[in-house]
Amino acid sequence: MKPTEILVFGATGQIGRNLLRKLTRNNCKVTAVTRNVHRKGYILKKSGNAGWIDIVELETFDQNILNNLFKDKDICINLIGILNEKNKSSFNNIHCLLPKKLAILSKENNLKQFIHLSALGIENANKSKYAISKLNGENEIKKIFNNYVILKPSIIFSQDDSFSTMLLGMLKLMPVFPIYYNGKTIFYPIHVTDICEIIENIMLKEVKGETIECIGPEKINFKEIVQRINKSLNIKRFLIPTPLPVAKMFANFFELTMKKPLLTKDQLILLNYDNMPSGKYKTNIELNLNSNLKFFDKEISKYSYMYKTGGEFSKNIKN
Repeated sequence: MKPTEILVFGATGQIGRNLLRKLTRNNCKVTAVTRNVHRKGYILKKSGNAGWIDIVELETFDQNILNNLFKDKDICINLIGILNEKNKSSFNNIHCLLPKKLAILSKENNLKQFIHLSALGIENANKSKYAISKLNGENEIKKIFNNYVILKPSIIFSQDDSFSTMLLGMLKLMPVFPIYYNGKTIFYPIHVTDICEIIENIMLKEVKGETIECIGPEKINFKEIVQRINKSLNIKRFLIPTPLPVAKMFANFFELTMKKPLLTKDQLILLNYDNMPSGKYKTNIELNLNSNLKFFDKEISKYSYMYKTGGEFSKNIKN
C-alpha cells in the first residue's frame, strides 16, 4: 500500500513533534519543512520512525522550492504561528499571506486536504493584530481551496508548551502574581496529543470544507488555571488583580527588554476576550474526533515536578 505523502510546515513546534510520531506510525511519509536544519534537524529526526521523515531546509518561502515541495503530495498541514512580531515575521505575513500561498499551491497540485491551524475565540477581538491576521488567513483559505480544514484550538498545553511551562516557572519564583481582568477570561485547555488525534481523524475520515473549534473537556478561567498550577506545585501565591494601565506598562517593558516577552500589548488585548466556542462551528467533541480528552490537572501533574525543589524526587510515591 502506497504511503500517504504529507507536507508539514511548523514541524518543530510542540504540535509538530507529537504529530510526526503519530503520522509516521500510520503509513505516512512526512516531508518536514524547517528554516534551519542544523539547529532543528536533530529534533525532527527523533520525532518519527526512521526512513519516514524527509527534512527540507527553507529559509525563505521561495516560490520555485515551494512548487517542488508540493509535487506528488496528498496533504499539506500548516502549524506555523507566532505570538509576537519580530522583523519580517509579522502577524500578517505568517498568519495571512503564508496560509494564502499554501492554499494556492494545494489547489494547483490537487491535494486531498489542506489542514490549517488557526485560533479559538478571535472573532470579537477586533483590536488585536494577532486575531485580525488569523481571521484574515482563514478567509483567504476559504476563498481559494475547497478542500480546507481549519482548526481553531483553545490554549494547547503540554510539557513542551510556552503557556503552562511559563506559568510554572514564574509561580515557582514569584511570591505574588499579577491577574489581569480579574482572572475571568475563559479557556478550554486542550492537550497537544488531543490536537494530534483530531488531525489524524480528520485525515482518516477525509474531512473537507470544515472549520472546527477544538476544545478540551473543561471550562476554566485564567485565575482557576493559576490556582490549579499552584496546587500542583504545592505552593501558595498571592494573586493580585492588576489595573489595566499598570498591565500595559508591564507589557511595554517586556516588549522593549525581552526577545520573548512574558506579555505583549497585543496579548493583553486578547486576554479581554473569552477563549471559548463561538457556536458558529462544530467542535471536536460534537464531531467525535477524540476518544478520551485529557484533563488539565492530571496532565500538569506529570511535569510540574520539574519545577519543584528536588525535581523528580519530589513526586508523590503511591504504595
